[in-house]
Amino acid sequence: MNEKILKSQALYGLIDYEPFVILLSLVIFAWLFYKLFLGKVSTERHKNLQNHFANITRHSLILSAGFIAFKFLYQTEDLNAGITRVLPYVSLFTLFWGMLVFVKTSRLILLQYMFLGSMKSGVPVLLVNIFSLLLSMTLLLWSASFLFGIQLGALLATSAAFSIILGLALQDTLGNLFAGISLQLDHSFEIGDWLEIVQGPQRIVGQVKEITWRATSLLGWSDELIILPNRTMANSQISNFQGGDQPIVRSQLFRLPLNTDVEKAKKALLLSLKDLDNVRQDLNPLAYIAEMTDSWLGVKIVYYIDSYGSQFLVGDSVLKSGINHLNRAGIELANQIYQIQQKSL
Repeated sequence: MNEKILKSQALYGLIDYEPFVILLSLVIFAWLFYKLFLGKVSTERHKNLQNHFANITRHSLILSAGFIAFKFLYQTEDLNAGITRVLPYVSLFTLFWGMLVFVKTSRLILLQYMFLGSMKSGVPVLLVNIFSLLLSMTLLLWSASFLFGIQLGALLATSAAFSIILGLALQDTLGNLFAGISLQLDHSFEIGDWLEIVQGPQRIVGQVKEITWRATSLLGWSDELIILPNRTMANSQISNFQGGDQPIVRSQLFRLPLNTDVEKAKKALLLSLKDLDNVRQDLNPLAYIAEMTDSWLGVKIVYYIDSYGSQFLVGDSVLKSGINHLNRAGIELANQIYQIQQKSL
């Protein structure tokens, strides 16, 4: 390859044992980080990380083969003119494949670091993808300048007008991108959180599944996939029902006959909650008279749960258990009787 196009000697100087060993050491460091600090991540996260390591291992083997081939050809370059023509291409392949392994390994280390703060649920890949993109662009620009002698200053100056036009064309996409970044930097929510998004008359409830360049994906009550642009998320009122140790408060109303022994009914309903594993037992529930009409009185129990997404299943269990304990106590639910009087004309 022409020396005016590619600085071959500078390229050959980069492909040496020291950079190769450092790069493989970085891969080993990522693996040790996983083994030492991420043993408690969820099964899904383990599979995710193991797939990443399998991919990096394959790329490292290809890199090793390219490095060995380069060293062999470099040492026998003077013996064969054909090798002289092939060597620059082999060295370029080895260098760029090494950059690929470096970007993938650095990306994985950042991903693992983010997993430290979210062992059970996932982490958004938006910031990781942005890091990978910036690192890749930096390496490519450096390669263009150092190996091919491209003047980046002149290139950037001539592309300024094109950048303005491209920015206007991608205004919505860039708006969603920066909105997604701001949401992540604010730590408003993370993957696995249950959110209520309100914008004007529109109200959406779902569990966060992923945050991408353009949108946030939610899983609704009926397992429907809801995709909202990040700009919409940033401009909406968001209620997060996944407040760490903060419990979710729920209630259930039981309508009983007017002649019911209220204290006996309260004790039976509070006792019914002790049989349920998905109701917080460390927080005392509350029972009180919430309403009274000419036909019945309403006793409401207030209880605490951990999972916002399971509230309907828990509510069903609370209702069934409450009815059973009321029946054991000899208390029946009130019958709703409507009297219709017909007046004669």
